[in-house]
Amino acid sequence: MVMSEKRMILCGANAYEKKYYYNEAFRRIPQSIQDELHIICVLFTEEVGGIFTIIFEPDGSISLETDAEENDMYYDEIGSGLLVKEIRRKRRELLASLSLYYRVLILQEELPPEWEEA
Repeated sequence: MVMSEKRMILCGANAYEKKYYYNEAFRRIPQSIQDELHIICVLFTEEVGGIFTIIFEPDGSISLETDAEENDMYYDEIGSGLLVKEIRRKRRELLASLSLYYRVLILQEELPPEWEEA
């Protein structure tokens, strides 16, 4: 098994620079999913400001992180926490599928038995 000990950024958006980043190491993810991730990231930063990233953890789980510059008085810290929870709830299937993708194709884990017959 190939095990990465580092976190890998999948994508993110930065309200300060008005930029979106997508890690080309994951270009094999279908374009429709890449587009959905782009929308999620940009809308997040448009709504609460700051920087938003979607990250693969070393174990294959996904973290949604938000941060802001220290002097940013427009950043909505409470709103960002609520929005992260909303994304986790509404996009549960998408996040689970991305985690499975990472675990099987990047970490080279075996496909879970419940997915083998699908």
